[in-house]
Amino acid sequence: MKKNLMIWLTILLSLNVYTKTVIHAGFLIDGSNDNPMNEMSIYVIDNKITEVITGYVQPDPDDQYIDLSGYTVLPGLIDMHVHLTSNQSSPKRYLESTRLNPADYAIRSVNNAKMTLLAGFTTVRNLGDSDAVTVSLRNEISNGTVLGPRIFTAGKTIASTGGHADGTNSLNNELSSDPGPADGIINNSSDAYKAVRHRYKEGADLIKITATGGVLSNAKNGQNPQMTEEEIRSIVDAAKDYGFKVAAHAHGSEGIIRAVKAGVDSIEHGTLMDAEGMTLMRKEGAYYVPTLLAGAWVAEKALIEDYYPPFVEKKALEIGPQLISTFSKAYQAGVKIAFGTDTGVTPHGDNAKEFKLMVDAGMPTKEAILSATLHASILLGEQENLGSISKGKFADIIAVSGNPLEDITTLESVDFVMKDGNVIKKP
Repeated sequence: MKKNLMIWLTILLSLNVYTKTVIHAGFLIDGSNDNPMNEMSIYVIDNKITEVITGYVQPDPDDQYIDLSGYTVLPGLIDMHVHLTSNQSSPKRYLESTRLNPADYAIRSVNNAKMTLLAGFTTVRNLGDSDAVTVSLRNEISNGTVLGPRIFTAGKTIASTGGHADGTNSLNNELSSDPGPADGIINNSSDAYKAVRHRYKEGADLIKITATGGVLSNAKNGQNPQMTEEEIRSIVDAAKDYGFKVAAHAHGSEGIIRAVKAGVDSIEHGTLMDAEGMTLMRKEGAYYVPTLLAGAWVAEKALIEDYYPPFVEKKALEIGPQLISTFSKAYQAGVKIAFGTDTGVTPHGDNAKEFKLMVDAGMPTKEAILSATLHASILLGEQENLGSISKGKFADIIAVSGNPLEDITTLESVDFVMKDGNVIKKP
């Protein structure tokens, strides 16, 4: 009996012996505030980084060895604002709500997620979809069924009646309806609590609200406040009960101020943020997620005849170009910035093009990289697990040819991707 027990114990122990992976990094930007380092070794066991060592350590015969000595190695990048179910980069987008089913969006999202991961973005925050599609996508990626980044999803965005995320906005009378909190539409504080609880029920990871009008909704005003401060505060209070952070889409200055005063964690876009808003954001510690790529994209497409409906075209030409100026002022004012693209407005897989716009607007390259690593992980509340190549973090690692500190566009062509210790893309 004792002999059999020892045999089974030996078998069980052997099952828990993981293969060690040794990575040689020619140039390491580890995602922290530390200076970059040459010739480093990274140990990975299972899905965690176990050691980061100066110099090239000789792998043991049984180790998996990955030679990235000719590359710059970085943490997996984090995009804090995507829409994986959306392909808005098409004039046909405004007909889709009457033609496509939830299954269509789900199938589309699988491919979009794969392109995002292959582009070096191992984690994303999905800020708005319908029918809990990205909740299911998140789960299937976690289960290993499909390939994609680690997803933190808001599920259905919370808006006001007729607001930017009211899916029935501008539909004809036959197709329109009067959606309520279960559909993400609120008009008072009690509605706010019910809407948050529905997102919890559906399996969301955070809350997204539209505090102002938006560019791509077929409505006249893209910047007016669309929630009272009391309504936003109720959303924030309810969200805190469930451990949710709150991201606020906001273009106009008044909507930004209301949202920050009410306690949101981040302002998305922030196009017309003024000095008062910037001061308030610094005081409250809220993050700014600028989405410059989306602004540049819609401004460019608005010049194409009939690409957007007339209402949208006008807003795109007004708001899109303003983002760069606001971002530059916000950075100079010391507002905390986390990387986000609003991809889904722009093509999936092009997320890294945001970096050049940030650098061209005055942000140093190192700070731009930190916005997609360290600062993004802090805003997520996942700094213990993500955002840097350091002991105990998830083994999310990418590599590029060249030095992004000298040319930030090198991040637009990622050669190597590891997520959770699994090699997804090889040089």
